[in-house]
Amino acid sequence: MAVQDLVDPFGRTIRDLRISVTDRCNFRCTYCMPEEGMQWVPRSEVLTFEEIERVARLFVERFGVDGIRLTGGEPTMRAHLPVLVSKLAALGVDMALTTNAATFRHHAHELREAGLRRVNISLDTLDREKFERMTRRDELVRVLDGIDAALEAGFAPVKINAVVQRGVNDDEIVALATFGRERGVEMRFIEFMPLDASGHWLHDDVVGQDEIVARLSEAFELDPVPARGAAPADRWRYGDADELAAKGRGGGAMVGVIPTVTKPFCGDCDRVRLTADGQFRTCLFETREFDVRDVLRSGGSDDDLAALIERAVGTKWAGHQIGQVTFVKPRRTMSQIGG
Repeated sequence: MAVQDLVDPFGRTIRDLRISVTDRCNFRCTYCMPEEGMQWVPRSEVLTFEEIERVARLFVERFGVDGIRLTGGEPTMRAHLPVLVSKLAALGVDMALTTNAATFRHHAHELREAGLRRVNISLDTLDREKFERMTRRDELVRVLDGIDAALEAGFAPVKINAVVQRGVNDDEIVALATFGRERGVEMRFIEFMPLDASGHWLHDDVVGQDEIVARLSEAFELDPVPARGAAPADRWRYGDADELAAKGRGGGAMVGVIPTVTKPFCGDCDRVRLTADGQFRTCLFETREFDVRDVLRSGGSDDDLAALIERAVGTKWAGHQIGQVTFVKPRRTMSQIGG
């Protein structure tokens, strides 16, 4: 069967599939999950590796998707994850993983051998006490070791994601960028989004891209990189990038900002999402879900599955409308949707 582009009502072609493999996490980040009381999806409702592979294969072979990212929760909490990575790597697409890296030292080499090539690691602060307040876990040392493990295993690129919140960790923007330069990893700052479990998100808590770049520019010479297209981050190259490369730290020659709130990339968005319990979403902030698991487990054919996906993509909206009176927060938290 010939590849059929999956195009939404606004002419955007879907090329990126985000797959959450678990809603469980070993952290309790304040902007993502409540400290207690999470209701985990029963294991019987979580998609099996075979079901995930079937959906992924359909996206790749029928709809031409060329990028897959595994998320959670914390994806390394899913048992036997390298088995799934091997199945998906066999599809021949660009594969990546988002992790908090607290246990990555135990998984890095096996995941690399299974076919994983790129990894994004969450790190919001370099201060141990602040890290514990933000994640409700005293795991900074193990996360830093996980970053080292990713580099040692040969992942490239290794990118570090930091959610910036005013009055919480915005005083560390330059320090985090310096960390990326010294470790040879690309630091990316993410604007604080209204997906916090407590529901206390305020626009005033957002440190916007312009402010982040202004602070970085006070410490470093930055040269803008051409437009991002469908990529979520705007990027800048350090003025001494060649010197960093000569020192073996070329991975840290760039810094990026993901301006989800102040300069959303919705107009170029090419991604869709599959939750751990098999619900298909066309946007991180979407309020509707389409039940892929039901099709899989009721004996539906690939054509039935494709029809559901096409119908869902036909409802993809122009943008998330954060900051507008029409914005409605999703019922699920980030950990339940998939980062």
